[in-house]
Amino acid sequence: QRHLEDVSETLTSLATGLDTFFLLTFFLLFAGACVFLMQAGFAMLCAGSVRQKNVKNIMLKNLLDACGGAVGFWAVGYAFAYGGDGPFIGNSNFFIMNDTEGYAYITFFFQWAFAATAATIVAGTVAERCKMSAYLCYSLALTGFVYPVVVRSIWSTVGFLTAFRDDPFRGIGMIDFAGSGVVHMTGGATALIAAKILGARRGRFEDADGNPLPEPATFPAHSVSLQVLGTFILWFGWYGFNPGSALYISSSGYADIAGLCAVTTTMAAAAGAITAMFTDTILGQMKTGEAEYDLTYAMNGCLSGLVGVTAGTSVVTPYGAFLIGIVAGWVYCGFSALLLKLKIDDAVDAIPVHFANGMWGCIAVGLFAEPTRTAIAYGSDLHVGWFYSWGRGSGDANLLLVEFVGIIWIIAWVSATMVPFFLLLNFLGMFRVDALEEEVGLDISHHKGAAYDLAGPSKEDVEELVARRSTAHGKVEAPAANEEA
Repeated sequence: QRHLEDVSETLTSLATGLDTFFLLTFFLLFAGACVFLMQAGFAMLCAGSVRQKNVKNIMLKNLLDACGGAVGFWAVGYAFAYGGDGPFIGNSNFFIMNDTEGYAYITFFFQWAFAATAATIVAGTVAERCKMSAYLCYSLALTGFVYPVVVRSIWSTVGFLTAFRDDPFRGIGMIDFAGSGVVHMTGGATALIAAKILGARRGRFEDADGNPLPEPATFPAHSVSLQVLGTFILWFGWYGFNPGSALYISSSGYADIAGLCAVTTTMAAAAGAITAMFTDTILGQMKTGEAEYDLTYAMNGCLSGLVGVTAGTSVVTPYGAFLIGIVAGWVYCGFSALLLKLKIDDAVDAIPVHFANGMWGCIAVGLFAEPTRTAIAYGSDLHVGWFYSWGRGSGDANLLLVEFVGIIWIIAWVSATMVPFFLLLNFLGMFRVDALEEEVGLDISHHKGAAYDLAGPSKEDVEELVARRSTAHGKVEAPAANEEA
């Protein structure tokens, strides 16, 4: 009898361990790997969007985002975000020295993948003119300090805006399920500040003499194939980004959340791509009379829809996600045009995608958060989206107000830290490359040669080969007319 009891206890313990691994640890391992794969998506998208002479440079910056982000987040960032119990910044678990179990380690891995995503948003914006040393400094600063403070305020259990406190702000706290504000607004706001201080690429808004151009110059992408590949990889990675933010898959309700997130993510991406592309087509046809379909608008519209639904992916209906994606496409079109009016040069349009639609994503939560789904994800439906509040006859706008407070907080914090940071880099001459180096291309001036070997055979060698083949095959001349007679 005793032997049977021991076997039963052993089997129970083994089953619990397997549940923990497969349903908790493996879930975050898979989701985190999907999020990390987004680094490859950003690399391909950025590499395809820049000119051929800067491909190696932008690829290396994307790689350094992951590497610098890993060092910064491991050393201090994770501790600042989740260590200790201070409401503003953490003060324990530096170098994750307090973690000893698998689930604790996999949680760090998952959160680092998000931190690296926030950092890499800036790479494309400042492409083709930013020094490598400045970019590495920025990557460490963002993942080690700026981003973790935002994370703590909104995602930890002690932050002043978090929805996970016992006494959340305004009775609900900020709902940003997977990071429209925390990740994308933080990275996008940093990109906006960097682009403004760094300045535009040479020839974008002014000619060689410094005179304003009638229309901004267009620098065509060197590989549309890489752009599309990057977009698809990012879309794929978002299925780890949004459903993975459920963090668990075993407890009651978590599987429902993950499943809903997969659907809302899909619908918003599709709606954003279609809306942005056809909006540009209609506006172009009204202006020129010709209907043209711009692939860039489709790709960035897709990414805009993904960013826009990220905050509310667990609390909105599929129909709500579809509407969010539509508006996200319009937000992208409008903000992209605004940047040109302001003469802010964003090489890959990351600012409209991530910053503008990060804001829209937070606002959308305040409008579209549905009561039943909000209760499943956050444990309460006391304060929901404003549209649903009107349906209840109350007009309660507490959630919408909190989302606006969160937006203001993120903009204020990123501006207070990154404006002085980039101004200092610029003052020290560490930010922008030399004008001649920019003109030649950063691959040749900074990375030991061009990304592609485009040197063909010499003209003399080609002519010799043609001559040899003509002789070897016994070239026959056509008979003259008198010979035929």
